[in-house]
Amino acid sequence: MKKIKIGFIGAGKMAEGILHAISDKSAVIMAESNPDRAKEMASRHAVKVVSDAKEVVKASDIVFLSVRPQDVDAVAAYLKGMFRPSQTLVSIVAGKKLASLRKAFGSVAGLVRVMPNLALRANAGMCAICASPKADEKALAVVEKILGAAGATVMLKEKDFDAVTALSGSGPAYFAYMAEAMAEGGRKLGLKADVAKLLALQTMYGTAKFLLESQMSLGPFIAGVATKGGTTAAGMEALSPSSFKEIVAQTLAKAAGRSKELAR
Repeated sequence: MKKIKIGFIGAGKMAEGILHAISDKSAVIMAESNPDRAKEMASRHAVKVVSDAKEVVKASDIVFLSVRPQDVDAVAAYLKGMFRPSQTLVSIVAGKKLASLRKAFGSVAGLVRVMPNLALRANAGMCAICASPKADEKALAVVEKILGAAGATVMLKEKDFDAVTALSGSGPAYFAYMAEAMAEGGRKLGLKADVAKLLALQTMYGTAKFLLESQMSLGPFIAGVATKGGTTAAGMEALSPSSFKEIVAQTLAKAAGRSKELAR
């Protein structure tokens, strides 16, 4: 059986997160223009890293596009006419729609768009996937398998991607911000900084793990922890009137709006 060759154009943090999930790294080739980053990736992961993206296209069956949104057009122009009809291009570029990718890269029949998040680096990522009608089913299954090994995946329509970008794509920063706020609150109560940080992060991690594994609804869980007259209920009294949910909704709306702007 022929080994499927996986390529990456760009070797940033997201690309590295996906790379973590690929068991056979001998099938991987990456293109990275920054010499220091290229050397780091080759040394850390024992993968072939080149400076020319054309080498990746020539050698790969599935190519992950992991560059900055503002660099897509230049990369597409450089690689114009190089993609074979049998290849699949997987974009993890925020805000770039399938239609714009098709226009930029032209000859690529199999296009897949993915919205990942940085939790991929801990094999706990969340990836939303949508594919063009001409995407090869076997290649799409390989992409799902790779991303699934790095966390959870969900197949969605492209119209949902601005919301996904705001919620799970940008979400890690919001969770970290909340953890930072909790840790700062703990320090004000007299805890040492490292202890407060550990308490905040482990509490977030454990809660998310339990809710995912138990499939318990969020409302009943909150009600079960915030028993009447208890400490949690007292804290919720301060939290609830603060328009916390409205602030979160506005945060996501702003991020989704920026995702739409990037797609123009």
